[in-house]
Amino acid sequence: MTDAELRSVLADRVAAVRARIASACARVGREPAGVTLVAVTKTVSPRVAGLLPEVGVPDLGENRPQELWRKAESLAASPIRWHLVGHLQRNKVERTLPLVHLIHSVDSLRLFQAVDGEARKSQIRPRALLQVNISGEGQKHGFSEDEIVRAEPDLVRGAVEIVGLMGMAAYSDDPEAARPAFARLRQFRDRLRRDWNLTGFQLEHLSMGMSGDFEVAVEEGATLVRIGTTLFEGLEGE
Repeated sequence: MTDAELRSVLADRVAAVRARIASACARVGREPAGVTLVAVTKTVSPRVAGLLPEVGVPDLGENRPQELWRKAESLAASPIRWHLVGHLQRNKVERTLPLVHLIHSVDSLRLFQAVDGEARKSQIRPRALLQVNISGEGQKHGFSEDEIVRAEPDLVRGAVEIVGLMGMAAYSDDPEAARPAFARLRQFRDRLRRDWNLTGFQLEHLSMGMSGDFEVAVEEGATLVRIGTTLFEGLEGE
């Protein structure tokens, strides 16, 4: 495909996703402007990723830090806000922090402490979400709710700006199956807002919902949806 053809395909797919987000917002009385589309570009080339800002999607997500580094370097001139949506190893924190607009996946106190330490050393204030294992699946990363509650003194006094929570529902062919997990994450966020002595941040964001269940996530309060397959299926070789 030429760049013009790719741009046209992407524009059509982005418009379709935004229409679905708007419909989900309308069903629950929300404004679509309150939902940020994060295009997860892990399966596509820098060429494809670099066209996203041209069709109105400046927020791009990567699962692997190394791939984020590679694409960020290749697309340094593009007006992209990079999101790390996958697991971040502590030995990759130093190189990752200067590149990202938001880390969705601070999934343990040890990782938080590594990010916090690097932030203090570099005198920066990174923005991050705490990843909560809302599905309870052993293979998924994330804090338990109790772990976050116990870690409050460390979390609220750190150099990291915690702007909300992230979670993934268990996989299912039925999007409705994800609703209880998304509702639970929203309720837990609301509980933290009530119980924590918050200064400087208000846990405004909920990152939840992917290609198979993002409309349900929006209905349950998602402010960030992470969409890959719906945008990029069939474009992996471009």
